[in-house]
Amino acid sequence: MVGRRLDDDEGDGMTTQRLHTQGPHTQGPHARRLHAVLDTPIGPVAVAVADGAVTHVRMTRSDDASPDPFGDAPGTRVVPDDDPVLAEAARQLEAYFAGALRTFDLPLRPTGSAFQLLVWEGLRRIPYGTTTTYGALAADLGLDPRTSSRAVGAANGANRIAIVVPCHRVIGADGTLTGFAAGVDRKRSLLDLEQGDAGRAATLF
Repeated sequence: MVGRRLDDDEGDGMTTQRLHTQGPHTQGPHARRLHAVLDTPIGPVAVAVADGAVTHVRMTRSDDASPDPFGDAPGTRVVPDDDPVLAEAARQLEAYFAGALRTFDLPLRPTGSAFQLLVWEGLRRIPYGTTTTYGALAADLGLDPRTSSRAVGAANGANRIAIVVPCHRVIGADGTLTGFAAGVDRKRSLLDLEQGDAGRAATLF
């Protein structure tokens, strides 16, 4: 189940406070962005940072030869130890995949609309090892599931900080593993890892 409910007025303020500890959600045109590609049990995971905060986490394919896995905002590829935030993100992701970390503690700077930020904050309250549905997430945010589930799903799909902002924990109302940009197999592997089946998660790829 998702955490406690937010009303509309409280939601926007809390989202700004929790997700934007490093400043506004719009990046300046001259913000210096660095990224590193990490080897994980489910394949390469690319992490990008700018101005001391994580802006992107993306699962990539092993055959992706692009020097920058984030085509929407080019940056310089480095090794994690070249930047303290990248190094910490790599450490926490390694611990997560080892089953030793359940809650990430990283400075984040997502970019999105007020509604998207509200949904992404809701995602961060879904407990490790559990799942919820788009309708239940909408209700938790104080929205009408009958009219808001699709918009919540779209915001979920627009999340650019995968794993850390756990969009993989949202499933279809019938229990199916619906749309996931990195592929349903990776979504299943993350859920298996969190629900205690780390062996299967490690052998999917």
